[in-house]
Amino acid sequence: MANKEAAVAELTEEFRSSSAVLLTEYRGLTVADLKKIRDSIRENATFSVVKNTLAKIAAKEAGIDVFDDALAGPSALVFVHGDVVPVAKALRDFSKENPLLVLKNGYFDGAALTPEDVQKLADLETREVLLAKLAGAFKASLFGAAYLFNAPLSQAARAVDALRQKKEEAEA
Repeated sequence: MANKEAAVAELTEEFRSSSAVLLTEYRGLTVADLKKIRDSIRENATFSVVKNTLAKIAAKEAGIDVFDDALAGPSALVFVHGDVVPVAKALRDFSKENPLLVLKNGYFDGAALTPEDVQKLADLETREVLLAKLAGAFKASLFGAAYLFNAPLSQAARAVDALRQKKEEAEA
């Protein structure tokens, strides 16, 4: 009984401290397959095989009610502690190679996720790529602004030079 309470408390804390939680079914995968999954997401998440009843209790205690119906069969929860996009990509890529890994649903930013939503997250570019693109757009905007500010000055300089040449021709 004390072990179950400790497990529920630990799971509840995982639910609360995670930026996202993804529910998978791993029926038919080997221990080596599970190790590959864990290794591929280790940087941003943990892959935990859970008892369904304990996970239901912990999710409810954490205020998350999206897993009730989906927690059936051999379930594993992916607790994301960093960027959810690389984790979703890793799970998508692994499930392409091993169709036995099934994404059931998830929870992210206070809302339930369908398997299609997780797929959309996996299709996004990583945070670093998006920041690099944003920086490039800012840089291009600054160069454009600098050109616009310099254009009237260069036009004025050409006009003054043309007037000077006209005056020199008139004096000659």
